[in-house]
Amino acid sequence: MGRGVWVGALVSALVWGGAAQAANKATAAKKARPAVQLADRALWRAKSWVGMTTLAKMSSTVSDDCSGMTRLAFQQRRLDLLPDDVLPEENGVTAIHRKARALGMLTETPKPGALVFFKNTFDRNRDGLINDGLTHIGIVERVGTDGTVTFVHKSGGLVKRSRFNLAQPEARKDAKGQVINDWLRRKGKKTRGYLAGELVAGFASVDERWRSPEPRLASAKLAVKGDARTARR
Repeated sequence: MGRGVWVGALVSALVWGGAAQAANKATAAKKARPAVQLADRALWRAKSWVGMTTLAKMSSTVSDDCSGMTRLAFQQRRLDLLPDDVLPEENGVTAIHRKARALGMLTETPKPGALVFFKNTFDRNRDGLINDGLTHIGIVERVGTDGTVTFVHKSGGLVKRSRFNLAQPEARKDAKGQVINDWLRRKGKKTRGYLAGELVAGFASVDERWRSPEPRLASAKLAVKGDARTARR
């Protein structure tokens, strides 16, 4: 082998070796990069809707209210926050809460991307009393160092941010004059107004366990097609 050929082969080996090493590093970096979680994607969607008065521009398949906004934020293929068997007496919030309980996803700790449930936010049964059960839902955006939680929800015809503080649920502002609880139930003829922290009913995490399994029929069709391809060989 001539010297020129040998040098060319060496350079080629070095170039291809460097390319392979770079490709391996890129693959390793891709594997190390954390996947976008369901909750992160849902929260990003909800935040992008703040200020909007209707969900109709995004979808006509969900109700234009708090539960509809939350469902739409998390909606993906085979993933719906509502259970398949919504009961006649349930509203969207109670149905979602029931599914969260069945999946073992209820929690007492607020985290970004978690669902937050509220009770008695309006007079649902129109009797003037505070006995309306679960009536509102939102998505936790962040938890401040002082415990004040910011959440995104649809209320009063608007997607917006509001706050609550579980350590001081009855305080509108803290010692520095900062708002830590927004109003969530208006004053009625028989009842006073209520702050968000007073009406929190709990939280729920959302992950892949909420996703429905692949339909058996689709799996069966794929198996049949695979057998047919094998037979043709």
